[in-house]
Amino acid sequence: MKYVVLVSHGMFAPGLHSALDMLAGEGREDILSASLENGMGSDVYAENLRKRLEVVKPEDEILLFGDLVGGSPLTTATNVIAEKDMLKQTVIIGGMNLPLALSAVLMKDGMELRELADMLIPEAREELKEFQVTSEESEDEI
Repeated sequence: MKYVVLVSHGMFAPGLHSALDMLAGEGREDILSASLENGMGSDVYAENLRKRLEVVKPEDEILLFGDLVGGSPLTTATNVIAEKDMLKQTVIIGGMNLPLALSAVLMKDGMELRELADMLIPEAREELKEFQVTSEESEDEI
């Protein structure tokens, strides 16, 4: 199985997980999330993550998304995955957002993990746009 694992500071990862449940189907076993909450030690966070990753088997693959490249949640998650000797079947991406995670969840079973990651990053960049609202009045004045 391919797992999408979301990690973050605060409640970003669980919130993104909740949004994915709404859009990709609730109760999916292939989405896991863990957050480093304010005041939580890295050892407690690492243990929480270990518990969430217990379902991941040695033959599985992981697409790990973190909120910040180099942030504690992502580096700790990478260390926990290394403890499981699963870095070779893990792709790690920092800077997650909803379009990126949704595409990963919906497309992961139809592609190789490396191919998926190579497609996801440019697609996620493309989704970042300014939303501009124009009023009809301003168009009439021109």
